[in-house]
Amino acid sequence: MIMINEVEHKLNAELMDRIRRIKHIALDMDGTIYNGNTLFPFTIAFLDKMKELGIGYSFLTNNPSKSTNDYLRHLSGMGIKAVKDEFYTSAQATIDYIRVHHPECKRLFLLGTPSMIKEFEEAGFESTDDNADDEPDAVVVSFDMSLVYSRLCRAAWWINQKKLYIATNPDRVCPTDKPLVLVDCGSICSSLEYATGREPDVVIGKPDPRMLNGIMERHNLRADQVAMVGDRIYTDILMAQKANALGVLVLSGETTYETAIAARPNPDLILRDLAEFQRMILLAYKIG
Repeated sequence: MIMINEVEHKLNAELMDRIRRIKHIALDMDGTIYNGNTLFPFTIAFLDKMKELGIGYSFLTNNPSKSTNDYLRHLSGMGIKAVKDEFYTSAQATIDYIRVHHPECKRLFLLGTPSMIKEFEEAGFESTDDNADDEPDAVVVSFDMSLVYSRLCRAAWWINQKKLYIATNPDRVCPTDKPLVLVDCGSICSSLEYATGREPDVVIGKPDPRMLNGIMERHNLRADQVAMVGDRIYTDILMAQKANALGVLVLSGETTYETAIAARPNPDLILRDLAEFQRMILLAYKIG
C-alpha cells in the first residue's frame, strides 16, 4: 500500500509495473465518480485521459435502483457520455445469476424500485403482485427507494415459505450528498433476517467476484490487466482481492483514512480520489 503523497519517496517497482499493465478500469459510481447528484470535478478529465491512454473503463455499481437506461440518462445529465456496454449493475448480475443457476425461476417477488422491476421484466421475468395467491418462484430483495411496508411484509412471508431468497447487493447504506441516511439493501435484509431468521441464500453484487469476472469476460481481459476503483473496502476492494485485480480505494466516498489503513488485507492503493489515481498512472507511464 502506498499513499499518493508518498509515491515520490517510496517508489515501488512492482506496483508501478502492475499499474502499467492495466488495460481496463472498473469504476464504482456513488462515492467514486460522483456523490449523490453531484459530479466530482475531476471525473470527466479522468475519463478523457484514460481514453487518450487507450485504457478502457466500465461503470460497475451495486446500486440496482436505476435501470441501465436510467443510468445513461443520469450520467448524460452530468455531462458524461456513456453506452450500455460500459455498464454492469448488480441488477444485471442478479439477472445473469438466476438465468445460469436457477433457470426454473421465472416468477419473482421483487422488492425494488419500479425502474429495477422493469429491467427484470424486460429480461423475461414476471413480477408477482403483493398477494398471497400470486406465488413466486423466488424473492429478490434490493435497494428499494420506493419501499412500501406491505411489500416488505410480503417479502418476509415468502422468505418464511422457504422460497429462494436472493439479495442484489450487501451495502448497508448508499452514499448521498443530502442530509439523510439512504438505507440500502444490506440493511433491508437485516430487518428481514430479524423477522424471519433467514439470511439471503445468495448475495449478488460486490464483493462477489462474478461482477468483475463479467467485465473481464466481456473485454477478454486477465485479472492483472484490471483495476477496481471504489470507495468501500467491504465491497469494492474485497471484490478486487477475490478476483485478483488491482484494488484502488479512494477516500472521496464512505471510507475514512483511519478505516482504510486499519483494513486487513490492505487495499493495493489508498488515494484521495480519481485525480490522484490519474496522477499515479501517469507517473507509472513516465517511469516505464
